[in-house]
Amino acid sequence: MVSLERCHNIADLRRRARARLPAPMFHYIDGGADDEWSLRNNTSAFDDYLLQPTYLRDVSEIDLSTRVLGQDLALPFFLAPTGMSRLFHHHKELGAARAAERFGTIYSLSTLATTSLEEISATTSGPKMFQIYILRDRELTREFVQRCKQAGYQALCLTVDTPLAGNRERDHVHGMTMPPRITPANFLSYASSFHWLYHLIRDPDFRLANVAHRVDALGKGAMGLIEYVNGQFDRTVCWDDVGWLAQQWDGPLVIKGMTSADDARRALDAGATAAMLSNHGGRQLDGVPAPVDCIAPIRDAVGDRLELIVDGGIRRGTHILKALALGADACSIGRPYLYGLAAAGQAGVERALEILELELARDMALLGCASIADLDAGYVKHRSER
Repeated sequence: MVSLERCHNIADLRRRARARLPAPMFHYIDGGADDEWSLRNNTSAFDDYLLQPTYLRDVSEIDLSTRVLGQDLALPFFLAPTGMSRLFHHHKELGAARAAERFGTIYSLSTLATTSLEEISATTSGPKMFQIYILRDRELTREFVQRCKQAGYQALCLTVDTPLAGNRERDHVHGMTMPPRITPANFLSYASSFHWLYHLIRDPDFRLANVAHRVDALGKGAMGLIEYVNGQFDRTVCWDDVGWLAQQWDGPLVIKGMTSADDARRALDAGATAAMLSNHGGRQLDGVPAPVDCIAPIRDAVGDRLELIVDGGIRRGTHILKALALGADACSIGRPYLYGLAAAGQAGVERALEILELELARDMALLGCASIADLDAGYVKHRSER
């Protein structure tokens, strides 16, 4: 197994994560829906954009800072909301939140986290966003908003692309359940993950900490994640509900999961301040556009009235650079930091952030652009424009 110090890129962290995790946990991070075309395309789509460097510029100092969601950040990318981090390492969401604070960027907590939003707030003073669903229990959604206000969260993020769970076949193949369940079919995989198994025995608490007091779905024993999602999420949610949520929150509101200009316009009309261009990491509807391909048409549709955050497929600093040059205000990362978390807990998340920060700073210098604020469409072109 490669050591953390010898992890020189996100792919190295992925390999280390695979070696340390039982198969159900690794494939839950790594997998997508159906044929996983969107999962692969999210990253490969960046190859269609070429960077256009300019030379003989003063790049002795590189400024990666930016402002998004009302927050001044040291980096133009942040940690996306991801569910159930305890599955991957006993440092769970707390380790990821501490890492984000150290690097001066936002940590996003999922509704389906294994740490409560209050515990995250007590652990880190860094900028925080809470990812919310409008559940069947609307009072629970209202409760989330009030708890976020009391706990000092700076932004709210509504995920809209999950009326029901996508067809994540790897979860079926590898027996992914919540909480984890060891069976004859996966025994060897669990037994060979000594470090992970030790901490499972030491601390077997996998409760969904933000909803357990109202929805004790896991109290009856292990169940499929798809079964849980399909039982709790509300398929009647519409744009009127977004307007209601915006009024309840009255702060930076991100709509996560859109890929069309029409939906971006509706989000703006409903009171959103930002759109997270995302297809849920290729885990919902397969065959939808890559987020990077959605930047230009959505920017054309909404102008500067909506902040755009690219979420999905980012594995390199050049990917972040291309997204920002195309018109995004920031990017968010999910799998890259989860690979780091699985690889080495908080230190692994910090390594993932460090890798991308170093790549981005170096790439900025090579591009001939000293500041994130100076990035524009002149630095990037589509392959078809050659």
